[in-house]
Amino acid sequence: MSIENLKVNDPFADDVGDTQPKNYVHIRIQQRNGRKTLTTVQGLSKEYSPKALLKAFKKEYACNGTIIQDKDMGEVIQLQGDHRTKVMDFLTDKSSDKMGKYALAKENIKIHGF
Repeated sequence: MSIENLKVNDPFADDVGDTQPKNYVHIRIQQRNGRKTLTTVQGLSKEYSPKALLKAFKKEYACNGTIIQDKDMGEVIQLQGDHRTKVMDFLTDKSSDKMGKYALAKENIKIHGF
C-alpha cells in the first residue's frame, strides 16, 4: 500500500514556474515640481534601439526626452509629461508605421503610477 496521495501540494508556495514572462517593460511616472511629470520606460530588450524609440516618441507626442544610463536598469528613456498609456499603445501597435513586427505583447508591459 502506498502513501503517495498524502503528499501536500501547497498552492501558495514560492515556486510558480515559468507561467509568467520575466522580462517586463516598466512604464512609470515620476512627479517633479508642481504639475510637472516625467514618464520613464525601462526594461526594453537589446533588440530595440532606445535612440530610435526616443526619436519616435518625441515626434509623436511633441515632448522632450532623454536617455539615462542606470547601472541597475540599463538604459532608461525619460519623457516630459504623462505619456504612460500612449507609450503602451505605441509599443503594442502592430501597424507598419509604428512598431510593426517588433510590437510587444500587452502582457509584457507593466504601467506604474497614480
